[in-house]
Amino acid sequence: MLNIEYLPAWVAWIEPYIPVLISTSIVSLLVSFALLPVLVVRMPSHYFVGKQRRRLWTLPRIFLYVVRNAFALLLFFAGVAMLVLPGQGLLSILMAIMVSDIPYKYKLERWLVRKPGVLRSLNWIRKKYQRPPLKKPHTH
Repeated sequence: MLNIEYLPAWVAWIEPYIPVLISTSIVSLLVSFALLPVLVVRMPSHYFVGKQRRRLWTLPRIFLYVVRNAFALLLFFAGVAMLVLPGQGLLSILMAIMVSDIPYKYKLERWLVRKPGVLRSLNWIRKKYQRPPLKKPHTH
């Protein structure tokens, strides 16, 4: 145990949660290493090119909507945690957004992919699995 007399108040408060934070970080890192390449490789190369997406809502699609958004929420929180912990935080957040069905999702995806290094990282993963590179979104 740490001697909390010499630590700032926020460190003393968080000290009991350090094992949980480290465990969560390790699990998130392992899940992101396993899951992110699968999602990136399955994405069509023209995913970011169109202006918008249209969907037809059916009962099975509504069920899938709920499951996907629950998974995306978990992936998003893991990505936020990985911004300060070891792991691929920005890519995890991008994948969470891509898996989800939130309003303006597509615009947000395209904005993120235009950031330096994001598209390059995604295409690096795709190259490792012999997939064609993702096309850069058009600027409008």
